[in-house]
Amino acid sequence: MISKSILKEIILTNQYFITRKTKKIFKRTIDGLPKNINKVVILHGVRRSGKTYILFDFFKQNKNKSLYIDFEDERLIDFNLKDFQALKEVFLELNPSLLNKKINFFLDEVQNIEGWEKFCRRAVERENLNIFVSGSSSKMMPFEIHTELRGRSWSIELLPFSFAEYLNSRGMNLEDKSLIYTAKSLIIKKHFTKYMKWGGFPEVVFVKADADKEKLIKEYMSAMFFRDIVERYNLSNIQLVDALTDKLFSSFSLKFSLNFFYKQYKETFPFSKDSLFRYYGYFIESMLVFEVKKFSESSYKRLRNPAKIYLIDTGLAKRTTSDDFGRLLENIAFLELKRRQNEIFYFQEKNECDFIVKTKNKFLPIQVCYELNDKNFDRETKGLIEACKHTSAKEGIVLTLDEEKDILLEGINIKILPLWKWILEK
Repeated sequence: MISKSILKEIILTNQYFITRKTKKIFKRTIDGLPKNINKVVILHGVRRSGKTYILFDFFKQNKNKSLYIDFEDERLIDFNLKDFQALKEVFLELNPSLLNKKINFFLDEVQNIEGWEKFCRRAVERENLNIFVSGSSSKMMPFEIHTELRGRSWSIELLPFSFAEYLNSRGMNLEDKSLIYTAKSLIIKKHFTKYMKWGGFPEVVFVKADADKEKLIKEYMSAMFFRDIVERYNLSNIQLVDALTDKLFSSFSLKFSLNFFYKQYKETFPFSKDSLFRYYGYFIESMLVFEVKKFSESSYKRLRNPAKIYLIDTGLAKRTTSDDFGRLLENIAFLELKRRQNEIFYFQEKNECDFIVKTKNKFLPIQVCYELNDKNFDRETKGLIEACKHTSAKEGIVLTLDEEKDILLEGINIKILPLWKWILEK
């Protein structure tokens, strides 16, 4: 048991730090927060994506009736399930006017406390508490949440900054839509180039020097590699983890075949196909990598065909050639579609189309390329047109870096847009 005096010290020092010492907190765009529903709100996502500062922001908005605790605080190393009740008692001792009133608990990295779900369930159902929890571990993913919270939690996936959030963080007021269509759009394009290169991790965005951005990203990769992959799953074949990491982070926006990887590396170092598939699953669970399946009415075909790989952030991408610019655009487009909670597939029959987006019973094919020119026009449009005809869609979109026009081909309306404008016109 942790003494009440230590708990009081932690509560008060956290309150002082958040309200007095934190700089202006940038407000994130969070869709889907529940209203008037007794659920444990779970913010989950890759580390350094901004979950803690979202909790800080929520705390500041409700500072007179809220508690914030970070369970990576070394003073809480012996904290256990029974201490949650003591934590509530101490908070009410410090704030007696809140007795029998609705209060908020913001619990950061709560997965470090075994059995936390039991307390949270009881607290929201019977003790008049609003509870928001966050964590970087895959233990916080919806499929990992224990039975105690099934049906009683409300999970919100948090990604690094979108491009719109990136611009807002740079002081651009996007409520003024004229920015997109005036000379100031040149400034937006310049920002988009930086966003494409360095990604949207909040700390990276706010650092000015490129050398510092690069250093931060390397540190993130190291922490994610060891803490979210090797340590989290207690992996022993580091050679396999290294090779898989290198291959995945250089294969963004491309199809990735585990069978081909096995054939390519099986003579280089020892590993089994079972361990390869298991290790790959850990990368997906960690949210460092996402996969998009082939569009098909047959679930068998979706499973049999290789998935396309996309990264949580383009800042983590391993790039080797100038051709990667188109792949970076595609990765950004994927992340934006994911933020919009679309169901996403790729299309491949005679030709290829990067995305087929399903919303309700409608399909929207989307092609992404750095630019449309004489060399690639037929390839890019044929794939889009075939995908439109296959899904009975009457229109499709081509997203590029800077081109904009509408064309009609084979009865299909094709809208060609700069990716940055498509994101901001939402």
